[in-house]
Amino acid sequence: MVAQEIREQLRAILQREVVLATGCTEPGAVALCVAKARETLGCMPTQTRVVLSKNVYKNAMGVGIPGTGMIGLPITVAIALTNGDSKRELEILTVSQDAVAEAKEWLSGNIGSIKIEVNNKDCDKLYIECHCSNGNDEAVAIISGRHTNFVYLSHNAEVLLDNQVKSVEGQSAQDDGIKLTERLVYDYATTAPIEELEFINETVKYNKAASEEGMKGYGLHTGVTIGRHATESQVLTVIARTVAASDARMDGCTLPVYSNSGSGNQGIACTLPVYEFGMIKGRSEEQITRALILSHLTSIYVKRGIGRLSALCGLVNASIGVTSAITYLKGGSFEQIGYAIKNLINTIAGMVCDGAKPSCALKMSTGVYSAIISSQLAMQNYVVDQTDGLSEKDIDLSIRNLGHLGHDGMNETDDIVLEIMTHKES
Repeated sequence: MVAQEIREQLRAILQREVVLATGCTEPGAVALCVAKARETLGCMPTQTRVVLSKNVYKNAMGVGIPGTGMIGLPITVAIALTNGDSKRELEILTVSQDAVAEAKEWLSGNIGSIKIEVNNKDCDKLYIECHCSNGNDEAVAIISGRHTNFVYLSHNAEVLLDNQVKSVEGQSAQDDGIKLTERLVYDYATTAPIEELEFINETVKYNKAASEEGMKGYGLHTGVTIGRHATESQVLTVIARTVAASDARMDGCTLPVYSNSGSGNQGIACTLPVYEFGMIKGRSEEQITRALILSHLTSIYVKRGIGRLSALCGLVNASIGVTSAITYLKGGSFEQIGYAIKNLINTIAGMVCDGAKPSCALKMSTGVYSAIISSQLAMQNYVVDQTDGLSEKDIDLSIRNLGHLGHDGMNETDDIVLEIMTHKES
């Protein structure tokens, strides 16, 4: 069994990284930063300037904003200015319809007072800077490294917070001094006292509610469409019930979901296929709980190497969590879990993040399907050879190679994706 001190550290990581969020987390983080700047200013600004890293910009420009029927950043900023409360963190975009109407009315007369820019200077891939001004008064707020991590606050000449030490991209300084390995993740998930792990079951309640809402028809109707053909297919049933939550979330559904590593889609993917597969197969509540821990913590581990935001789609690391958990639910050994992870790394390692939008549900369906197939192969002891692609004999080295690809190897891809997204013919 993992020592109690280490278990407490791992639980703290999970509780920090698996949190409730309403809507896409990049607009949510932008709204949080804007609300904090406005609160620091102490009055409604006449000018608001938001400067974003290209990764945040591409994830915020085309996604549905909850309850508004609109997409993108102007309405996000308007909600934050008129009704934002920074204490709500990533649930900041959960507001009443009266508040949405107020934000829309304000925006219609003040859209020229909002300026949104891409930061072309060296910064963290998750970077949000907001300047709110009224006359000679100005407040500045900066988030960096994590979606809720304020590193700078100022009001006129007074600096209220300055913690702008450059973090490792995609991570904050809060890595708890613990080195994750897949063995440690597995041992914690499978041997820790079950009462220490049951908090993870809260993710099912919220994410399942989003799935049920998504089955009413949102976005591309991916879950609904797959579900129509899932009558005799357990695999398609699992996929349909999972991606329906993404349909809803990406299309502006107001229901919150539990996120993972700052992404609601990653939280959905780490939760629902594991829960649905376990229920279909008749696994016990304890087995499903342990599988959920394995899924979420494996995804967090893989994501650390890739970075919080990357040109590599976050559903890659989430699907790695899924394949490990499904293999566990099938009765697979730790070695077979390693096989499944290697198989998946060599299947969808090239999936590109081209912004948050309704078609993310399609990518989620690909990731979950690949996770199930990779697990099926692993249970027959079929594994990608260590001489192939990103795979190595050691599972942690294979994960490291994926992180190197996502964190360093795809930087130019970010520039090309953003160029394409911002220069489309009308």
